[in-house]
Amino acid sequence: MTVREMLARIDSLELAEWMVYYGLDPFGNERTDLQAGIIASTIANANSAKGKTFQASDFMPFKEQQEQSSEDMKNILNTMAGK
Repeated sequence: MTVREMLARIDSLELAEWMVYYGLDPFGNERTDLQAGIIASTIANANSAKGKTFQASDFMPFKEQQEQSSEDMKNILNTMAGK
């Protein structure tokens, strides 16, 4: 439904309740990326031969991150490959 349709169907109290709920338990693409990142980091950490630890944010494509150097990328791939 469009925003206009939604606002025609609910009152300001219900909209405020949804805003509070979202503040407690966010939903949407960012939350989905976090959940996928948690799974990916768990798998990467379980298979990391050298004890390198990964964070969920390492696997979140739209999370602002520091620029990685080519050397950093090479080290990450080698770690994941068990070298």
